[in-house]
Amino acid sequence: MKAILLTRTGDPSVLDYVDVPTPRPLDDQVLVKADTIGVSRPEVMVRKGVYSWMPKLPAIPGIEMTGTVVERGRNVTELAVGQKVLVSARELSERAGCYAEYIAVPARAPFRLPDDVDLDAAACLSNYQVAYHLIHTAGRVVPGGTAVIDSAAGGLGSALVQLAKIASMCVIAIAGGTEKIEALRKFGADHAIDHARENPTARVAEITAGRGADLVLDGVGGKGFAQKFPMVGAFGMIVSYGRLDGLPEENLVAKLGGTYFEASPAVRFFTMHTMDDKPWLRAESMNYLIGKLREGALRPLIGGRLHLSEACKAHELLEARQVIGKLLLKP
Repeated sequence: MKAILLTRTGDPSVLDYVDVPTPRPLDDQVLVKADTIGVSRPEVMVRKGVYSWMPKLPAIPGIEMTGTVVERGRNVTELAVGQKVLVSARELSERAGCYAEYIAVPARAPFRLPDDVDLDAAACLSNYQVAYHLIHTAGRVVPGGTAVIDSAAGGLGSALVQLAKIASMCVIAIAGGTEKIEALRKFGADHAIDHARENPTARVAEITAGRGADLVLDGVGGKGFAQKFPMVGAFGMIVSYGRLDGLPEENLVAKLGGTYFEASPAVRFFTMHTMDDKPWLRAESMNYLIGKLREGALRPLIGGRLHLSEACKAHELLEARQVIGKLLLKP
């Protein structure tokens, strides 16, 4: 089979498109033929060698794929050949394996998909799972309240926009560039702020009539994290879930206990890895999302489809922040 093989870490050129043996399922495994493979930031970190949950090299990277069961081990009864499934590496022993035409996984790992679900759309659900827990587990849902979503034009950001709308919140989306702003407006954001042309803090204050937001979701970190505190309204919460610009560099306790004390704000740092030993929470959210996808309530924003052999290009686009929505690979 064809796969992307990572033998060393580095820039996107280390992603080699090669022939490797097609795996055979063990007694308790199923073999899944890939239809669609998602591209996510953790894979960029794996490629660079900076991910805290690095697979052993050489490895096939990739944390998400949709496809069809084509073979099963002799002890497997719960999944039939022909069953559509979503494979998430969060359910595997290693965060890897999905940049390939086939993958063999324990039969307990894949999530069943209805026959009428679009496999491209379902390949976006790994991002939606993170978004679900950011809003419903780590965050603070206020029906009729306001959610500010930074970095809103990517695969995870757009998922946050849609799930916040489903939770009956007014969504203020922040991104950079006219094309991304227009895409977010069409996608359902109530307000879209171009941080390259506007002051997001001033615009949030204007939109909320000075009240501030109930929930602020920040995927960037760095010095800009504390700069978002003025966006948080009374009893509001700000959640940091990404480190594109590194760790927050301010003394957050002093900052919150000083200028913003009167708002009684809350700060949370979130990682999906908190749920590594909580499979029931992962299953609960994924089954909810699959149901919403089947209902038509979820309409993932797909930013492009490339062939698996173009994984190098996919990583280049992702790192350059040139992708609007979710980027997919097709084997």
